[in-house]
Amino acid sequence: MSSANIQTIAPAPSTSTGQPDALVVNGVSHSFGDKRVLDNVSLTVPRGTFAVLLGLNGAGKSTLFSLITRLYDNISGEIRILGSDVRRKPGAALQRLGVVFQSKTVDSDLSLQQNLLYHAALHGIGRRDAKRRAVEALTTVGLADRAHEKVRNLSGGQSRRVEIARSLMHRPGCLLLDEPTVGLDIGSRESVINIVRGLVQREGLGVLWATHLIDEIAETDQIVVLHKGKVMFTGRLPGFLEHTGASSPREAFRILTGTTSSEESA
Repeated sequence: MSSANIQTIAPAPSTSTGQPDALVVNGVSHSFGDKRVLDNVSLTVPRGTFAVLLGLNGAGKSTLFSLITRLYDNISGEIRILGSDVRRKPGAALQRLGVVFQSKTVDSDLSLQQNLLYHAALHGIGRRDAKRRAVEALTTVGLADRAHEKVRNLSGGQSRRVEIARSLMHRPGCLLLDEPTVGLDIGSRESVINIVRGLVQREGLGVLWATHLIDEIAETDQIVVLHKGKVMFTGRLPGFLEHTGASSPREAFRILTGTTSSEESA
């Protein structure tokens, strides 16, 4: 089955409770000069959903994240975070958004707690409340006992967990993670994934997890396949396999995108 014969499945509508979805991207395109890197992208992440944005390097995942977080301005379509449009009400929208970027953004010369308190101050959270939240966030990621150590003493996986803790300080309802397990060993990858899945289950967060690693998909996840700037599929794993006639997620991805194992590895 060639990619030309695959039709995009429309994103799910808002939840039946009447509450807005954690994230809605509707008809968003973006270009750098003459090169279009996103083409009419639409997706929905309901509350309490772990959504995997699956695509090879260069698919447009980071560009989409930059539009959602307002690092770039979306001039087409709309992006809403828990009902707030990121262009019309950026303050309200970004206040409900937590982000873990692909590149490391914690300060290695500060302690874990200091990194979290600095983030809290940027959100206008008072120091006493911020310290209490820092303890809660570090407990969530299993690092409360190392709150006063410098980040430089941590492993790569532990540093990533600090970034997750920091993203929770202002208590967002939507969490974006851009390739958060790149460069981590298997144990660290599993730890990071389990922490985020736990937040979805316990806190009802809507999570958009961008990755090119197909083995990070679980059967209960919502899958959004992004390839060369276009959404090729939105749905659950059983539908992904049925839609492509494949027996595994990896095979389904290759059929859907027309890619080879060497392209996937690259």
